Amino acid sequence: MSHIIYFDTSALAKWYINESQSEEVEAYLQENGPVAVSDLTVVEMRCLLARRRREKDITVMLEAEIFATFQEDMRRKVLICHPFPAELAAGAVNLMSILGNIPVRSLDAMHLVIAKEIGADVLVTADKVMADAATAYEFEVVRY
Repeated sequence: MSHIIYFDTSALAKWYINESQSEEVEAYLQENGPVAVSDLTVVEMRCLLARRRREKDITVMLEAEIFATFQEDMRRKVLICHPFPAELAAGAVNLMSILGNIPVRSLDAMHLVIAKEIGADVLVTADKVMADAATAYEFEVVRY
């Protein structure tokens, strides 16, 4: 059976920026790709790269190169980008009620709603709270 694998930005960034567990993420993507992302991932990736540039972790040139590579991966369907579902806000509000004991952040709740909407059964993340929320929301979780 084929899984739909949704990558959140915390894990996906490891594919584009060399950091702890980047090699493991690359191997996972090569073995299991293509994987799903969303329009929210695009916004978060842009924000993440700008923050890394401001913090002087990457140069302006590298920032542009990484974002261009990310966009090319979506164009080539290495990453399958899904739009925001119509009921995203309501779904995120409902999810935060359901997962009341887990301190899920608003954008993470939106990722979870999108992943559920597209029928993903696996969620890949590098964030502990997101992993806890995804587990509670009945996803199989891969954590880096």
